[in-house]
This record gives sequence, structure tokens and C-alpha cells, in this order.
Amino acid sequence: MKITCDFCWRLCALSEGQTGVCSVRQNQGGRVVTLTRGRVVALAVDKVEKKPLSHFYPGHRTLSFALFGCNFSCSFCQNYTISQQEFFTEREGTVMEPAELVRVALTHNTPSISFTYSEPLVWQDYLADVARLAKEAGLLTIMVTNGSFSETSIARLIPLIDAFNVDLKGDEAFYRQVCHGSAEPVLASIAAIVESGRHLEVTTMVCQKHHTPAVMETLASELLERGVQVWHLSRYFPHYQSHAESTSEQYLAQMIEIARQKGIRHVYPGNSSLDSTTYCPECHSPLIIRRGMQGPQSTPLLQNGICQRCSAPLYGHFPA
Repeated sequence: MKITCDFCWRLCALSEGQTGVCSVRQNQGGRVVTLTRGRVVALAVDKVEKKPLSHFYPGHRTLSFALFGCNFSCSFCQNYTISQQEFFTEREGTVMEPAELVRVALTHNTPSISFTYSEPLVWQDYLADVARLAKEAGLLTIMVTNGSFSETSIARLIPLIDAFNVDLKGDEAFYRQVCHGSAEPVLASIAAIVESGRHLEVTTMVCQKHHTPAVMETLASELLERGVQVWHLSRYFPHYQSHAESTSEQYLAQMIEIARQKGIRHVYPGNSSLDSTTYCPECHSPLIIRRGMQGPQSTPLLQNGICQRCSAPLYGHFPA
């Protein structure tokens, strides 16, 4: 008898002993289990800007961790050694109970825990256990994800997560050819998160070979239509199985300008030295200054998330 895994949009129907596309969800005795449950393969304290999140309590530190696995097979994967099937047997990880991760976060005085690095969707049962305990302890929760939720999993996880960064990788052709996935469930999840009122920022890695101006205009329109206000555009560099030319600063600047002209209020460069200052969406006054490796510095013009020059509210969550 086949059992359906509802963790992502693929809805893999698994026979006894069969493993899903993600390589970590398996039918065992009529029950789908996560083979990597509790096996932490990456753990670090990061600045929240590395997620990336620029409008969610800027400058705070977050405890970031991952278990192994992903339901995509992107040729350009930046974390392929902890996500792709061929490395599964090489990454045993360190077994940690959910309560232990919460204790680590509290010990390091990190206000949040981030589910990141690999694809948290495929180990969301463990994520949920950690998130519930984190909330009981007064911690915030952050999920960095490819966004390919199933309808049931997005409904299940939204109440447990305070801030999302969703990776919109490209148009449908890009997903099919390069990621072996689909853009449709990602866009649906973005819409659901916006509608829920949870904090959302979107990231796209820009590759000159694939992300043409026309493609970027289309993506910007789709995000604008769904109410996205913060979009991170990161430079591509060759990695894993992808050897396309690195994205230049000049090309990234052009794509950022396209996104802004299409109406996305806050567009930030990633893997770049371009300006990443946060400006008021109405009067364009500088509200949060970011320079190099220095932490973000709010200007006197930003008070309680409000621009003091024109009284416009800034999307996001900011220290009082």
C-alpha cells in the first residue's frame, strides 16, 4: 500500500521501503518517516542579514541549523554537500533533541532560531518540534526555504514561523530545466504567506545566462501582484554542477533597477558591494545604513518603524 508524503508539493506516493525525491522521507511499515530526524549537519550563529532578512529586527543574531535533504536538485546549489542525494551517506550529523537546540539558542543569547542551509520542508516534522519549544521559550522562528510547500504543509507551518525567506529561483522554464521543480507552488506559497501577515522576504540568485531582463520583469510583476515588498537579488557564482559565467556587479545593478521600476519597494543586492541601504519608500530618506561587514545602523529618521521625515511606515519588524 502506498502512503503519500504531504511535506511538499510533489506529494510523493511511497510504497513500503521507498524513499521520496528528497532522499530523506521513507515509507516504513505504512508510516512515512524522516531518515535524518534529529541529525544536525550544520549549526552556527549568524547575523539575521545572512538569511537574508533586512527588515526583521536588523542586526540581531540567530541560531541557524540544518538537517540533511532537499526536494530540488539545482545544478547551482550553494549547499550541495548537505542537500543533494549523492552526499547523504557522507553526512551523518550530530544527533540533537529539539530542546537541546533551544538551550543552545538561549545560551548564546540569540533571539531567534533559523531553519536554513538545506531545505527545511523535507524535515519539517523536526522543525515543528523545535519551533514549538522555541516559542514557549520566547524565541522567534525563521524559515529559509525554496517555498515548494504543499497546501497542507503551508497551513501547518505558517502558525509556527515568524519570518520567512522564500527563494524564487526563476521562471517556470528555469525551474523545469535547472532545478527539476516548478515555480507554481512557490508563487502560491508566497501569496499564502503574504495573506497570513507573516513577515516575508524573497530571494533570487541572478545568473546572466538565465535571468534576462524580460525574465526579471516577469518575476517582479508576479511578486508585486502577490504583495511582496522586499526582494533580495544575489550575484551568481559557479558552484556544484553549474559553470556559467559569474554575474557582474553591473548586470546585477541593472536587474535591481528593473525590479524597482516595476514597483518592488525594497530591493537589495546580495554577494555584492552595491548599496544596500534601506530607504523610506515614500520620501527616500536613508533609514538603515549598511556598509561592508559592519552591522546595520538605523538613522535617527527611523523610530519604531516609522520614517520621521514623512511619517511613512516601513515594512517589517524593528527594535523599539
